Amino acid sequence: MNKKSRSIFTLVMVFAIIAVFFMMGTGLAFADEATAEAAQGFDKGLASAIAIGLAAMGGAVAMGIATGKSSEAISRQPEAEGKIRSTFMLGLVFIETAIIYALLVVILIIFVI
Repeated sequence: MNKKSRSIFTLVMVFAIIAVFFMMGTGLAFADEATAEAAQGFDKGLASAIAIGLAAMGGAVAMGIATGKSSEAISRQPEAEGKIRSTFMLGLVFIETAIIYALLVVILIIFVI
């Protein structure tokens, strides 16, 4: 993915996220009290789905980029394969940890808040 297509993708994702947040807020503006309480549960579910979806998507993109870059580095310097692979695995662990933290936040949103 070149620089121009990456910036276009980023711009589209930002506008999509902003649009989703505006759509979430407009449903409660015209609702009565009973509908508002029912919609609050729906909003929690929608917010949770968006949060874990973005975390998983970001993690998948990061893992893909890391895999590609580590493969390029190993092909350029095969003698440094061990160091590159261990650094790559450590990076994947940190990416996975961020996704697990997002999952914990989503669980808190659903069951606690």
